[in-house]
Amino acid sequence: MDFLTMTGMLGNGFLVSFQIFVLTLLGSLPLGMLVAFAHMSRFKPLALLARFYISIMRGTPLMLQMFAIYFMPYYVFGINLTTDSKWQATIVAFIVNYAAYFAEIYRSGIQSIPRGQYEAAEVLGYSGAQTFCRIVLPQVVKRILPSITNEVITLVKDTSLAFSIGVIEMFSVAKQLVASQVSMMPFVIAALFYWVFNLLIDMLAGRLERRLDYYHD
Repeated sequence: MDFLTMTGMLGNGFLVSFQIFVLTLLGSLPLGMLVAFAHMSRFKPLALLARFYISIMRGTPLMLQMFAIYFMPYYVFGINLTTDSKWQATIVAFIVNYAAYFAEIYRSGIQSIPRGQYEAAEVLGYSGAQTFCRIVLPQVVKRILPSITNEVITLVKDTSLAFSIGVIEMFSVAKQLVASQVSMMPFVIAALFYWVFNLLIDMLAGRLERRLDYYHD
């Protein structure tokens, strides 16, 4: 098999990895914010529930969570698994797992803002929503951006875990090609795909950090 054909097959696999990446971010970033607010809630049962959720998601392997979500409908509810079940379980597992990590990043960023800024905004007549959106949020984004970037880069690499329940993403394709071609080249090409994509993410995050430089701590 020539280099271009091999790269094309891995490229098709990367499109699946990219879909997992995008759908995970679309679901986990807003869910993480909700969990962060729940964690900081003065309503103790809600705060405890959020802490328990974060503890479970961060304290158990993502691969185990995927297996649990994939097999639960069958073993708990007797629902037959379909060809779409693997994909659905993968997306749900990635979203609920990464939401827990993002929640802790959000919480640390929000709680790092000095209380005096809230009091000053109140004196100026800002509502709670205006204070958060206009004063707190821009500073929080700047402070948490490096941590968010690290998690996003980790997510790109973690998409390879989807192979464990049979989702054919790029790593799965690379393994199949290595076995059929008796060559390590597919792994090298796959590594380049991951590296270049993460390099682009790092560059975009760096550019965004520079644009936020006017928010001085």
